[in-house]
Amino acid sequence: MTDVVIRSLAAGEEDLFDSMPDPLPQLRQVGYADGLAGGGYRPEHTWVALRAGRVVARAAWLQPPGAVGEPWLERFDLSAEPALGVALLHAAHEAFGGPTRYFAAVPAHWRRSPEVRAVVDAPMAAARLAGLTERVERIRFSWAGAPLPTPSGRYTFRPAADATEIRDLVARIPEPAVLTGKEIAETVGGVDLATDPLAWLTGPPDTWRIALRHDVPIGLAATAGDACYPMIAYLGALEEAVHGELLADAVETLSTGGAYEVVADTEAYRVPMVADLERTGFRQIRARLLFTP
Repeated sequence: MTDVVIRSLAAGEEDLFDSMPDPLPQLRQVGYADGLAGGGYRPEHTWVALRAGRVVARAAWLQPPGAVGEPWLERFDLSAEPALGVALLHAAHEAFGGPTRYFAAVPAHWRRSPEVRAVVDAPMAAARLAGLTERVERIRFSWAGAPLPTPSGRYTFRPAADATEIRDLVARIPEPAVLTGKEIAETVGGVDLATDPLAWLTGPPDTWRIALRHDVPIGLAATAGDACYPMIAYLGALEEAVHGELLADAVETLSTGGAYEVVADTEAYRVPMVADLERTGFRQIRARLLFTP
């Protein structure tokens, strides 16, 4: 690593980060300049590796204003050998007082694309060599007006009556199938979206949809229409068979309210939920892999 300089940015050097060409322009994500303007990215939390004055690795940790958790690695690009990425991460981790979580964003179906793998394999290898372990992959889906499936007639749907009904049902559902923005809720607000969604989703209770079979509530979904994107923020049920129809009902509710796009996140290993999303007209737009110390 002859002639390599690894350091954080100083105030006024923000353009240095963007001097490295974006290796995945097809990936929809918040730009670095926009993150700076919003206060989540900061020069002192941004590190670069320069070889002969040119940026060959860059890493930006994100910590939104008011966040209760530590910064997490949101952007990590590497056009050099993994060892250089390891050196950059070690230097930054030392400055932070220890390693942090890394959310590696990748395009949808990234494993099937040799071109994408050529870009993402090096930073992921560097993260592993720096002591981070891959834990889970979460896929983001987007619905943008596709026709919704015809209901079977087995279930009925209505708005939630109140917060008590929501809490009672949530307490009976051990593993929700959809949790959109789970990582942000945890790292920014310190909230477990799976067990205490109302601590994060503070809209009116009637924005939640209740699924019923023979008039008995068996599932619920949160339609967060006033978030950064209209989204299915939470979806869970006591019977897996209702997931698809509950999803379609929630999308229809948001669409009727004026949403042109609806997003939803689920873990890659939830194969039945992935299938339900795709049958409802959602398409995969990205994935995020969590690495932890």
